[in-house]
Amino acid sequence: MIFSMSPAMTELIGSLAAGLTTVSFMPQAWLSFKTRDVSGVSLGMYSLFTTGVALWLAYGLLLGAWPLVVANAITLLLALMILGLKLRYGGKPAAPAAHTPNGPAHGE
Repeated sequence: MIFSMSPAMTELIGSLAAGLTTVSFMPQAWLSFKTRDVSGVSLGMYSLFTTGVALWLAYGLLLGAWPLVVANAITLLLALMILGLKLRYGGKPAAPAAHTPNGPAHGE
């Protein structure tokens, strides 16, 4: 072992790392959900990323490392949603729904 640290400090560092990386992912995920624009997302890369997050989640479960489990469960959910957007909408942004705030025009 390179560093010797108390279990509480190790858990704190793991929790901070997991929390920060998960929170840093949220703004981009929110923007993708809001705009449905995933044209800049590579399907291959995102498929590998999502698989990697699932494996991190499995690893955390096997170790009983709850910071890894919670962070990767949240990230996996977000990644699967973005991957679903990519599969549904492909590379093109979704067309906005037609919206007429005042109803039909007069004479229709």
